[in-house]
Amino acid sequence: MVTTALTPVTTRAAWRGDTLSRNESDWIYVLSPAELAELEDLGTQFVENNPDLRTVQASDYPLTTTQASVTKWCEEVDRGRGFILVRGLRTHLYSDALSAAIYYILGLHMGEPFRQNEMGDLIDHIYATSDKKLEEPDALSKSIRDKLPFHSDSSDVVSLMCLRPSKQGGASCLVSGAEIYNEILKRRPDLAPLLFENFHWDWRRQDPEAPADTYTSPILDIKDGVMNMYAGSIYIKTAQEYPGIPPLSDAQLELLDLFEDITYEPGMAIEMDFRPGDIQWLSNYAALHSRTEFTDFPEPQRRRHLLRLWLQREGARPVSEGFGKNAVVQKRGEHRQEEDLDNRGKFTVDLAAVPRMD
Repeated sequence: MVTTALTPVTTRAAWRGDTLSRNESDWIYVLSPAELAELEDLGTQFVENNPDLRTVQASDYPLTTTQASVTKWCEEVDRGRGFILVRGLRTHLYSDALSAAIYYILGLHMGEPFRQNEMGDLIDHIYATSDKKLEEPDALSKSIRDKLPFHSDSSDVVSLMCLRPSKQGGASCLVSGAEIYNEILKRRPDLAPLLFENFHWDWRRQDPEAPADTYTSPILDIKDGVMNMYAGSIYIKTAQEYPGIPPLSDAQLELLDLFEDITYEPGMAIEMDFRPGDIQWLSNYAALHSRTEFTDFPEPQRRRHLLRLWLQREGARPVSEGFGKNAVVQKRGEHRQEEDLDNRGKFTVDLAAVPRMD
């Protein structure tokens, strides 16, 4: 529980979607022809070399022309609005392996990849293999076409690259965590301190092979004057289904409902339709993300297909120890199980570019 007076956030991290949508050039960066040529050359080398994704380093594929832009993207993600959309890659001309290679190279220069599941996958896929609804207990959000609520992922930075968009729908939606906090503080200052209390989060629902049912974290963290948010009410509420989890208080339930109401108010979020080749870089501590429901093309090779990276940017943004799920996610060279799970992971780009169909 915080013991000091809470004040609104007034930095660029507090924004409204209806304001940002009026000037897309503020948050969309279009690659120059020289940057595009450099990335395509490096990506081709990466595919030909097919290195181990667990050990390859950014220095193995150095950037020259594009480096200054990458530095600016990192600054915007860490201390600016919390996100940027990079446009211009010609994925319609690439193999999926080349697209994944370019994406992974940029990811290495943006941060250190995290493993995204207990199998150790470093490149994951948002690709629907089921028509299940999110409320079904065994539905995985990355593998269904249903709309997703606003939430945080399990890393410092989450990134999505569009290989192919949907037939209809599937827009990516972002909302400022700082602006949600400001609204809660303005409307219900009595509830705002609860954001700093520990909540139980449903780990099993996010990863069926998780080593525990839940983990704990507050929703808000303030470190060295920087506010961080980790949210996703659905996983707080489903954690209540496990034995031994203390029940949410009436005030906590009221807070979660208010949080959701504010998040979905008109004008709060910004909505963007991914084009092929678009890459979204997003700080999990600055903004929440969601997705609208979508309709796929019938052919598997034309289905909506996004690649995902989880990145650590150690020291780039002050965050309290144990905040969010970051504390339980593994770095790319680690694995938790005694048995060797590496034979189940996809650790070269030729394999990692192919979605799991199970």
